[in-house]
Amino acid sequence: MQANRLQLNTAKTEQLRHVTPLQADYLPCVPLCIGSDKVQLVRCMRNLGIYIDSDLSMRSHVSKAVSSCFTTLCRFRSIRKLVSQPVLFSLVKSLVMTRLDYGSATLAGHPGHLLDRLQSALNAAVHLVCYAQKYDHVTYLLWDLHWLQVLERIQFRRAVLVFCCRNNILPPYLIYDLLDW
Repeated sequence: MQANRLQLNTAKTEQLRHVTPLQADYLPCVPLCIGSDKVQLVRCMRNLGIYIDSDLSMRSHVSKAVSSCFTTLCRFRSIRKLVSQPVLFSLVKSLVMTRLDYGSATLAGHPGHLLDRLQSALNAAVHLVCYAQKYDHVTYLLWDLHWLQVLERIQFRRAVLVFCCRNNILPPYLIYDLLDW
């Protein structure tokens, strides 16, 4: 780092161990020493807006995404009668749906209970946009809006990524990394 004139900022540097919960109990929580600086051990860290747990369960990412979506939807519910439906639709699509979709490719293959939490946020967004009652069924409303369910959204985004790789639409450095999947 000194050769490249870089300095370690311990306030922004974190150490994450990828271990199972059982292994985490047996390992000591000793900070990593780099020179005279100590890097603290954390159970969850954020990288490019995606929260990564030490056991790679993605629970923190899903919790924060769902919490953010419900907070935004609650704010939209308070102004729902003041704006037209197209405006509300574009607000939900730009601020809630993007939050649900961000980092969704990392959730592929994870347990269904995590995706169910994201699906509940999507259902709440559908209820808000369509002025539906609390117990109205969402499937037909999703079809009317041309929105996919969470699992289908993840599969669609991954399929688009593979299509772009196969047809050389992405830059070469991404194509070679993604073909290793």
